[in-house]
Amino acid sequence: MQAQAEQDAGYVRRLGAWSSAMVVVGGVIGGGIFLNPATIAQRTGSGWTLLAAWVAGGLLTLAGALCYAELGVRRPQAGGSYVYLREAFGSLAAFLFGWTMLLVNYSGSIAAVSIIFATYACAGFGLPTTLVKPLAVGAMVFLAGINWFGIRAGAFAQNLLTVLKLLAVAALVVTGVALAGGGVGAALGPDPARSDLPAWAFAGALLPVLFTYGGFSYVNTVAGEVRDPRRTLPRALGLGMLLVMACYVLANLAYLTALGHDGLAHSKAPAAEVMSRVFGDAGARAIAVGIAISTFGYCNIALIGSARVLQVMGEDGLFFRFAAKLHPRWRTPNLALVVVAAWAVTLALSGTYAQLLDYSTVGDWLGYAAAVATLFWYRRMRADEPASYRTPLYPLLPLVFVATVAAVVVVTVIASPANAGMCMLIIGAGVPVYYLWRRLPQRA
Repeated sequence: MQAQAEQDAGYVRRLGAWSSAMVVVGGVIGGGIFLNPATIAQRTGSGWTLLAAWVAGGLLTLAGALCYAELGVRRPQAGGSYVYLREAFGSLAAFLFGWTMLLVNYSGSIAAVSIIFATYACAGFGLPTTLVKPLAVGAMVFLAGINWFGIRAGAFAQNLLTVLKLLAVAALVVTGVALAGGGVGAALGPDPARSDLPAWAFAGALLPVLFTYGGFSYVNTVAGEVRDPRRTLPRALGLGMLLVMACYVLANLAYLTALGHDGLAHSKAPAAEVMSRVFGDAGARAIAVGIAISTFGYCNIALIGSARVLQVMGEDGLFFRFAAKLHPRWRTPNLALVVVAAWAVTLALSGTYAQLLDYSTVGDWLGYAAAVATLFWYRRMRADEPASYRTPLYPLLPLVFVATVAAVVVVTVIASPANAGMCMLIIGAGVPVYYLWRRLPQRA
């Protein structure tokens, strides 16, 4: 088993600890922290409650990341969640994960975030809005081209983009806390405008928080290209998520200090508003460039991860066989890269990505919960398998993670039955497709 994992279908292990941690950070921090905090403020009654939501979401995600660390140590190969689901729950569960990943979750998020990238790039550099879609398409094609030439080229781009996005977050935090005025104590107090929120509103606030924390599992999809994965993956996931959590809490503290809780709840672009208060139009343009860089980096890692999942699906015969091929020199799933990028471009041009992104949030976290649940199977059925890292506080952490995600999904179904229902329909539609695919002759 170990020798097979080390060979890992021809991938070459080139990612070190730093690059792996940057994959974690870059996969989580996209545009959400610059845009979504207003929604959480609308669903919380005070600055303390808002920060508590971000801390709770961070701790829950950290628990999931520590579970993923053990899964990655047990199966240090390309594919991540797809591989765990296939081995623990069978090929149907794995196919449904890959089906929603390609159709909605990863491709839809790449399309949507590329549009966000292009929108903010145009705002930051003063370009006409007619260039948004061409720039978004060009970004996806460019990233696919970079990653064609191997994980090292993609990792270099990812490391640079992640460092730049961290600098953008740091600039926002310093501006909001130290320069924009306001007081921290007053910002954390109760918001009279939201004193009558129902008790379950906090659970509703957790969904956009979790959406903003999503993406930590991308490093597991490239585990076949991580050097010394049994040591590197736990460190990358643990330290990477702690860094993300610190960034998110500090960024929200900056918003609260500069805008107040009610001001944040009414802000359509909180990051731009904070920066413009101190630096005027130049500040708004600067943070627009920062958001563009951050979203560009997210698109890069989402493309890298989704292509690896598709490549393993092709190997298993659950997708076209050509997707399983690796480039003979660069050892990249180049044809799978083309498929994912082409579908994401199609979604971006069609305009359906926004609806798909609304549907994907529930499916994305259900996928995380299902993958974490496989840890119980591994502990029971592979108890004699050596593992250099084991999830702390087992079985408490995976139980808390799965139960909390289930509770948030239930609240989401109640609050937004249309989006949650469409997500379930998309997942369910994969069942007949799976059985039909299995009956057809193997595709080239």
